[in-house]
Amino acid sequence: MLKLFTWWNSITLGGLFDIMRRSTKVGVDDYGNSYFEDKKTSVEGRHRRYVIYKGLAEPSKVPAEWHGWLHYTVDTPPTEAPLLRRDWETDHRPNMTGTNFASRPQGSLKTGGARSGADSDYEAWSPDA
Repeated sequence: MLKLFTWWNSITLGGLFDIMRRSTKVGVDDYGNSYFEDKKTSVEGRHRRYVIYKGLAEPSKVPAEWHGWLHYTVDTPPTEAPLLRRDWETDHRPNMTGTNFASRPQGSLKTGGARSGADSDYEAWSPDA
């Protein structure tokens, strides 16, 4: 029932039917997202490219190599020509803001830390003064 009416839970049935009808599947990334390319060229003269997210539609779940392909930065998809990785590069991680895996630096309210006092001569403004 959710696939019928909610686009934020991956894709609706109508959207899935439309993409499957006029596109070819190019590949799948490590997160389970599927990538498609139109069979016919668009008005701009290029094939439109799509991603169908696995689960919640969150664009930060698209790895760099697929992002480059989706935005026509590279012509060949990572399934045909994998992106060259340097040894200093870290693995892609989706945006974790609002989850239990979000970054909580020292002094964050979520870590139970207390904010350090101001070390200047700052005084808060008061409308009575």
